[in-house]
Amino acid sequence: MPEENIYDKIIDLAKRRGFFWPSYEIYGGQAGFYDIGPYGIVLKRKLIDMWRELFVKNNQDSVVEVETPIIGPSIVYQASGHIDNFTDPIVKCNSCGRIFRADHLVEERLNINAEGLSASELSSIIKEKGLRCPVCNGELGEVKVFNLLFKTQIGPYEGNVGYVRPELAQGIFVAFKRIHESLRNKLPLGIAQVGKVGRNEISPRQGMIRLRDFTIMEMEYFFNPDKKDCPGIEKYYNETLNMLPYEYKKDNRSFVTVTVKEAIERNFVINPCMAYWMVTGKLLLLKIGVPENNMYFEEKGPKERAHYSSQTFDHMVKTSRWGWIEVAGYAYRGNYDLSRHKEFSNADLEVFEPYKEPITMKVKKVLLDKAYAGKTFKSKAYEFMKKVEESDVNYVLKEIEEKGKLTIDNIDIPKEALIIVEKEEKVAGRKFIPHVIEPSFGTDRLLYVLLEYAYREVDGRVVLSFPRYLSPADAAVLPLIEGDEKLINKSREFYSYLISEGFNVLYDDNGSIGKRYARADEIGVPAVFTIDYETLEDDTITMRDRDTWKQVRINIKDAANSLRKFIYNSAELRELGKEVEIKG
Repeated sequence: MPEENIYDKIIDLAKRRGFFWPSYEIYGGQAGFYDIGPYGIVLKRKLIDMWRELFVKNNQDSVVEVETPIIGPSIVYQASGHIDNFTDPIVKCNSCGRIFRADHLVEERLNINAEGLSASELSSIIKEKGLRCPVCNGELGEVKVFNLLFKTQIGPYEGNVGYVRPELAQGIFVAFKRIHESLRNKLPLGIAQVGKVGRNEISPRQGMIRLRDFTIMEMEYFFNPDKKDCPGIEKYYNETLNMLPYEYKKDNRSFVTVTVKEAIERNFVINPCMAYWMVTGKLLLLKIGVPENNMYFEEKGPKERAHYSSQTFDHMVKTSRWGWIEVAGYAYRGNYDLSRHKEFSNADLEVFEPYKEPITMKVKKVLLDKAYAGKTFKSKAYEFMKKVEESDVNYVLKEIEEKGKLTIDNIDIPKEALIIVEKEEKVAGRKFIPHVIEPSFGTDRLLYVLLEYAYREVDGRVVLSFPRYLSPADAAVLPLIEGDEKLINKSREFYSYLISEGFNVLYDDNGSIGKRYARADEIGVPAVFTIDYETLEDDTITMRDRDTWKQVRINIKDAANSLRKFIYNSAELRELGKEVEIKG
């Protein structure tokens, strides 16, 4: 990646060559929304496939993938805490009426780290420092909080409120019990998902870096918190991680490079599995083309973390204009989400862990008074007695203490009708709520990062040097001379052959051969096959390397195999044929 600011060049190239561009352009655009073009969508799918390879397929003994709805009922986001906590601070200019994100304004204008500051703290800073509107220099009002959820209505009934999901996690959490049971109740269990989310950002800028509608790749990794090991972690012990623990950050220290084993031993991570998924994320970024010295993992402080997190690391990557940006987050969500959904839904979201042998122990039970049950529920007395007895005793005790009653099927049962008993019985196992580690990646940010790290200029030409396996096309086929029917027919025949071999191929016969090479380089096509007059005589063609502009001559019958070696086995061009003196 060049040290110069190449952002504007990349945005121009992305628009011109069909990678991405602002949505709704003919209507003047809408901030925070981007279209992904023909070449961008191929790159995006390959990024997602690579993520699936590393996070799902390579861990298929414990990780599965699901798909859940993009819109959820309000109760889901009440339980998750997003309705109360998924907010950003805003401030309005009293003169021009423009609204700004308060913490960003403080950071940009005053060079003060405002992440995690409350609305009142931000208001105090704005007043004390005399910060004014950056547009009209008017006085700024009090800082307020703005909820980032997109609100909608489910069906024709006005009271049936729904929200566009701001993350993929909640769909996984509410379906956890069914997924867990369908997979024979095993733990650890990773449940992965790829999909669109919406966040009603206050003032989205930075192009593809901050969007209102975007794709994320996320996994919720459920495990027994009492087990401090992490399956498979040993194979990564010697892998390195650039880490900035919160304590180091407070002291203005830079990140340190440690092995995974050292990160665990020094308690940089709350659980070994945090390091497991962080190093998996590092391997993903390396495959995209980001060198290790241009990424690190920054631990967020207590005020900086999301409401559900006990520990969070942001995966930071260096970019030319925006400096260090977050492309992924790794959050230790503990049992927050399942506990909340258990509380709000009254569903049993615990898992059962059998003991090797049953043990005898004293257990508390909640019973419903028989006389009360018979008098109140009549023919359904036995049914309600069974439901009470099967209720979680800790939940019942909490309800009695806080509300003086237990509610089952929308029917209140007073505490006087409930009997708490303690008795000895043989117990086959224990129930608990699993803890969760969540790696979450912003796919659209990764797409931008991929372009930036692939971008280079050679002799006045732009070349996108993607890793070969990530390029939007595997190869291009070009007849040497524009308009020559014999060359065009042979080229079309060869083009169809490569497609039949499973390759994604471009065909171009418009303009000079030099311009067509340049177009292929701008798109990032790793190999170009040229059909010339020698091809018509002996069925040989030239194969050109995007990054070196060197060419070799090979037989047509060897082309598909040579292309596979070149793309997937990192073969050097000289290994595939005889070098020829043709300038690109």
